[in-house]
Amino acid sequence: MASSSLLCFGLCLLVLFNACFAQIEQVTDITREGKQQRQRQQRFQTQCNIQNLNALEPRQKVESEAGVTEFWDQNNEQLQCANVAVFRQRIQQRGLLVPAYTNTPEIFYVVQVVFPGCAETFQDSQQQQSFQGSKSQDQHQKVRQLREGDVIALPAGAAHWIYNNGRDQLVLVALVDVGNSQNQLDQYFRKFYLGGNPQPQLQGFSQSQGGRSQGSQGSDDGRGGNLFRGFDERLLAEAFNVNPDLIRRLQRPQIQRGIIIRVEEELRVLSPQRDREQEQEECEETPSYERDNGFEETICTMKLRHNIDKPSHADVYNPRAGRVTTVNRFNLPILRDLQLSAEKGNLYPNALLAPQWNLNAHSIVYVTRGNGRMQIVAENGENVFDGQIREGQLIVVPQGFAVVKRAGNRGLEWISFKTNDVAMTSQLAGRASVLRGLPLDVIQNSFQVSRDEAQRLKYNRQELTVFTPGPRSQWGLTVA
Repeated sequence: MASSSLLCFGLCLLVLFNACFAQIEQVTDITREGKQQRQRQQRFQTQCNIQNLNALEPRQKVESEAGVTEFWDQNNEQLQCANVAVFRQRIQQRGLLVPAYTNTPEIFYVVQVVFPGCAETFQDSQQQQSFQGSKSQDQHQKVRQLREGDVIALPAGAAHWIYNNGRDQLVLVALVDVGNSQNQLDQYFRKFYLGGNPQPQLQGFSQSQGGRSQGSQGSDDGRGGNLFRGFDERLLAEAFNVNPDLIRRLQRPQIQRGIIIRVEEELRVLSPQRDREQEQEECEETPSYERDNGFEETICTMKLRHNIDKPSHADVYNPRAGRVTTVNRFNLPILRDLQLSAEKGNLYPNALLAPQWNLNAHSIVYVTRGNGRMQIVAENGENVFDGQIREGQLIVVPQGFAVVKRAGNRGLEWISFKTNDVAMTSQLAGRASVLRGLPLDVIQNSFQVSRDEAQRLKYNRQELTVFTPGPRSQWGLTVA
């Protein structure tokens, strides 16, 4: 049983936007190995005819015994443009999300304080080498402990399960990249459940985009069911070498509990002692270029998570305005294969994120705390979004579209999932901006301003990416 010192963590069984100066150091490596990688891993592209953007709320809510799953509408033009799907799961204390896998790579962020689940490398200390004499003992795959702020990356088809052994509700927001080359099906997200009573609304939701459903905890009409349900019970009984009665209970659980079930007694798993966990944490802090090798790159042993909330991990930090932290293939190598990355932003009250655009990725922004104002501008100079954003909302910033964020009085925090393993940005203002790199004469003639005005445009903002707020009258921006 996990010790009490682990109660503040979830358990996970399975199993960044950098400033321009940092990105420049990475470009050489990208061009060397990235060209061949891009040639064999091409995203499926869709048309982006964006005339207007909106902050999105989840469209469908499906309740289970010990939690809730919420989906954003994959057919929304914003998500269609980025070719992704997004969902959120709220897991109550002692809630277990049954084992499942998807047809696409998946990356999720622990919003509020996981168990995702390769070879049986964890064994009971009392278990003997002869399994015949210790059937009551257990052995299973490695169990990873996660915490709030972790980003977890899963390849397509990787079975995982989630258990909340903390005292609070566990909230996860997940992005599935249906446009990824690992998805060999159509452009819809599919979840294959190995256990539980999956509701019909959870299976084929992307295709049907049915209406809102609440309170459904299973189905007796034959439309919903776990993966084992479709097999002949006698074949499964032979495959597992068990009684067919057991297979029938596996295929059709008697109690309709959905996909998030409540564990009556504390879940029993094998876990290393705390000191071993701390050693593992220190190992994971070691830069990937110092320890990558073929053994660590196997799916069962490689690093699958990275905490993006630690202030010490920030790529850009302004003590008066906030910080921005990224996770990409350089600090989480599995993202190289998934072609995904993430950015966590934390703006203090009324602070400003530099106007910028994504060079090589779409950005799917989910607000984790606070509120603020956000503007997005298309290639023709049209403002496609200008409005308030708040906790729990989602919005897509297409590649190349310029965006600016300003925090409200409560501050603003967000997680951005990006459709490139080394997503890069370029700023319009600040010390690392495009204008800072232009000659004064180019600025002066391009904008038809005086040389003094061009100099102010180029040098007045000395901060890098996260800006301290100016006087309200100067900005003309108000955020409640």
